[in-house]
Amino acid sequence: MTTKSIVSTTKAAPAAGPYSQATRTEQFVFASGQLPIDPVSGGIPDGIEQQTRQSLANLSAVLEAGGASFASVLKTTVFLKNMDDFAVMNGIYAEFFSDQPPARSTIAVKTSNAWGRSAIGAPSRSRRRSSTWSSKTPNR
Repeated sequence: MTTKSIVSTTKAAPAAGPYSQATRTEQFVFASGQLPIDPVSGGIPDGIEQQTRQSLANLSAVLEAGGASFASVLKTTVFLKNMDDFAVMNGIYAEFFSDQPPARSTIAVKTSNAWGRSAIGAPSRSRRRSSTWSSKTPNR
């Protein structure tokens, strides 16, 4: 039987609406799009470089709270306010996903300035495996 649990951490920005930072089952963690909000100050850093790093730091914290990591991410969805920021975001993203990068979709969205210029979400395999998962399955 698959059970769903809510993942929450104070090391990432809180959910900005009626949703969870992530949910998890025995095998997977589903992370919501992580806005570039600093969890300590509540502010959004300036520029695509800092915002991409903050979104990825928030994603890392949520994945860790759910028992996963960047190494186990299967797919990401990147939301950019301006596709002109793609090259800069892509370079920073590559620093975090350098070994066996996941599948990815990048989407341009119109948002208010309050939400920053990027958000990144990712489903991932959990390190906490169920008894039905083969021990030969790599946990990346």
